[in-house]
Amino acid sequence: MRIVTLNVNGLRSAERKGFARWLARAEPWDVVCVQEIKCLEDDVPGPLRAPRKARATFVPAQRKGYSGVAIYAKAPHEVSAGFGHAEFDAEGRYVQADFDGLSVVSVYLPSGSSGPERQAAKYRFLDAFLPQLQRLRASGREIVLCGDWNIAHQPIDLKNWRSNQKNSGFLPEERAWLTRVFDDLGFVDVFRRVDPRPERYTWWSNRGQAWAKNVGWRIDYQIATPRIAATARAASIYVNRRFSDHAPLVIDYDFELR
Repeated sequence: MRIVTLNVNGLRSAERKGFARWLARAEPWDVVCVQEIKCLEDDVPGPLRAPRKARATFVPAQRKGYSGVAIYAKAPHEVSAGFGHAEFDAEGRYVQADFDGLSVVSVYLPSGSSGPERQAAKYRFLDAFLPQLQRLRASGREIVLCGDWNIAHQPIDLKNWRSNQKNSGFLPEERAWLTRVFDDLGFVDVFRRVDPRPERYTWWSNRGQAWAKNVGWRIDYQIATPRIAATARAASIYVNRRFSDHAPLVIDYDFELR
């Protein structure tokens, strides 16, 4: 089973930059999770409406041109949107595809980098989302949560960690929350389980020469229950071409999708 996740920073923009063509070459994938689609379903470019004949589910934000998530899945049993929280369901931050014994989620956590108001919203999201993670963990199903979590967990996960300790995305409270997801709830950072190397990033600022100099952050994850995480056999971050300010994260699992 191959799962791909990417914050596209606008589906229409990503399509113009070749994302649909890359998806065709990235086969055989089973699930593709995308975040920050920034469009309504009617505005999704044709090549990205149902790539490779997958079932596509788009969950846009109520605010036009903002946020939104989507998931492409091969033969899911059921797809559902939202996690039961009015404020953040209105922002299009969660969609879940269910298979036999497995749920794959595309999730987009808020960024707090634009100012105190959005940082406060981010903290509200973390408080609201933790019970959903607890419910998923208690369900007895295998879970893979894919997306832009807007948190770099450890110093290895961003280039300039010392100078970012007071910045959103690497604040102690955010990092402690993610530690709780791993240590208390028992979820696994699948990429880091497979690839322990430094300087493996998924997002680069558009300012300066961050991309050229690989001054990045690893804020996009596939976070999974231990059993399915243990089946991960290969993980890669695709950096040969840019479709967004994020890069696709691709993980292959020795897990049969049913």
